[in-house]
Amino acid sequence: MEAALSPIGLAELLAVAELQTRVDRKYLVECADLGPLLHDPRGELAVLEIDRRRRFQYESVYFDAPDLPSYLGAARSRRRGFKVRTRTYLDSGQCMLEIKTKAGEATVKRRFDYPVADRRRITADGCLWIEDSGEVPVSAFALEPVLVTRYVRVTLLHRPSGARMTCDTGLRFEDFAGRSGVLGPELAVVEVKSPGRTVPLDRRLWKAGYRPCPISKYGTGMAFLRPELPANKWNRTLRRHFGWRPGRAAAAPVQSALRT
Repeated sequence: MEAALSPIGLAELLAVAELQTRVDRKYLVECADLGPLLHDPRGELAVLEIDRRRRFQYESVYFDAPDLPSYLGAARSRRRGFKVRTRTYLDSGQCMLEIKTKAGEATVKRRFDYPVADRRRITADGCLWIEDSGEVPVSAFALEPVLVTRYVRVTLLHRPSGARMTCDTGLRFEDFAGRSGVLGPELAVVEVKSPGRTVPLDRRLWKAGYRPCPISKYGTGMAFLRPELPANKWNRTLRRHFGWRPGRAAAAPVQSALRT
């Protein structure tokens, strides 16, 4: 899908659109539609390229306290929601410890360089950084790993608006009790990130029949793997796309299902 687009390096992308504070709009898109969506006769799009590579493997490990305040805050749309995770760029081996919070409609992300060997636990230094941030309403020392996600990402820049689009495929969830699921290969999680307003990238998706979809890699993954949890805002997405029903494990997939 991205082969015909002009490349952009990481330094230039971050200079134009680092977007650590941004509004995110997420879509579930048929992979077969991505090529037409990214057709670019005006040369407005660029694709992130590092060492001649345009597709990058990501791993995120999400942390929560035993009573799951991070998950439940998101599921119940509480105003002071938060996520704590490590994000590892598997191709380069770089790892970051991240805190994501909400400020109105905007997502705010803070990052801390982190040892890749410790990505599935929070070190003492990591706990101190989390505590010092003042952004996490529970003790950092109570946080434990609860979910791992892996996927392949393509990152695009819309030059006129400074907005970014990410296209994630091969999404896999795993928890620490041996449960796992994989998003069907026909679907991509597409995210448009901008300073606030909708941008031409959104309008491309709307014209193709797609609308923003309530999906969270952490929230949707946890709800799917642990059907005893309240799914709330993700109910419709899970039912429509993943064949899920509350209170029991998902049935075997028929079409666009999260495959166990």
